[in-house]
Amino acid sequence: MRDLENLLISKIEPQKRSTKKEQYDKTKYWTYCENTKAAFQNLYMFCFALAKQEQSRNIEMETAVALWSVLLVPRYPLMSEVLGFIDEKGSYKATNKDLWTMMLEFCETVNPNLCDYEGDGAWPTLLDDFVIWKKGPAGDVGGEVGTE
Repeated sequence: MRDLENLLISKIEPQKRSTKKEQYDKTKYWTYCENTKAAFQNLYMFCFALAKQEQSRNIEMETAVALWSVLLVPRYPLMSEVLGFIDEKGSYKATNKDLWTMMLEFCETVNPNLCDYEGDGAWPTLLDDFVIWKKGPAGDVGGEVGTE
């Protein structure tokens, strides 16, 4: 379990394959090592499906925040600010699959200083609201920010 956490959550490169007998079969682990981005995306999407109730299309925001804090915060420091925003606003009640998916894309593609965030893109409202909140009244996050 620690090996997978190091690989997928903490982004710690795997040790070289050992020639000695392993404690458990690491065949799948070494497959994940070949494409850690895809392996993490699979884990991430699995977590949404696992947390979603069978008849629902959403997961409760409290559950989403808990999962994001474990899955995304260690990999993407900006995510802790997103979670702070969600907590402060308190008005977001659930996460649908689109928001769940786009949250990962946001973390993977947008610079933490938001300089390359395009407000006219197809981002979910929560992320647009976060960027406005982060920029504050002056419309700046402490550096040059792209236009919206």
